[in-house]
Amino acid sequence: MRVAIAGAGAVGRSIARELIDNGHEVLLIDKNAASIKPESVADAEWLLADSCELSSLEEARLQQCDVVIAATGDDKANLVTSLLAKTEFGVPRTVGRVNHPNNEWLFTEAWGVDVSVSTPRIMSALVEEAVSVGDLVRLFTFRKGNANLVEMTLPDDSPYVGQPTGLVPWPENCALVSILRDGQVYTPDAEQPLESGDELLFVVSAEVERELEKLLAPNNKR
Repeated sequence: MRVAIAGAGAVGRSIARELIDNGHEVLLIDKNAASIKPESVADAEWLLADSCELSSLEEARLQQCDVVIAATGDDKANLVTSLLAKTEFGVPRTVGRVNHPNNEWLFTEAWGVDVSVSTPRIMSALVEEAVSVGDLVRLFTFRKGNANLVEMTLPDDSPYVGQPTGLVPWPENCALVSILRDGQVYTPDAEQPLESGDELLFVVSAEVERELEKLLAPNNKR
C-alpha cells in the first residue's frame, strides 16, 4: 500500500515508521525545509512541498496513493489537503488529524475526510475509560458508517452480570465485538456469561448509545 503523509513533524514521522515497519510504501510531504530529515526515516520518500497546493500534490503523484494522511499541526491545512486528495486525485481513503477540538465538526466527508483522529478526544476518552465504570465511553468514530467504537466497564449492579451474551436484548445497530477480562481478549460467544468488571467493546450507531448505556447500567446516576 502506498501512503502519503502531509506533515513531517514528530507525528508524521512516527506514523511513517510504523507503516514502513508494516511493509507499506510511504511518502512524507512538508513545506518546511527544516522538517525534511531523510535520515530520521531513511526508508521513506521525502518531498519539500506545500500539500495545500495542487501542483505539489501532482508532483507527489497522489493519484497513485491508497491512503493520504493529513497530519500537520494546522487544521486548515489538513482539511485542504484531504479535500484535494479526495476530489482532485480520487484517493480511496483519507485520514485527517484534528489539532483543536473546536474544529472537529469540520472533519467530515464534506471536506474529503473519511476518518478523523482527534488527539484531544482520544486523550479524554482514555482518561474516562480508565476511571469510569458503567459509563459508555466513545473511543472512535467511523465517519462513513455513522457508527462509533465505544467501551463500557460492566458495573457490579448491572442486571446482566452472569447472563449469557446471547440472552441480552441488545439494541438494533449495536454489535458487541470484544470482551476484555483479566488481561485477556475474548471473542463474544452467545453462551458466554458477562462478568462484573468486563470491559465491553461495541460498534454502535450514535442514536442508540444512550439506550445501550441504560440497558447495561440502569442504576447509573449520570
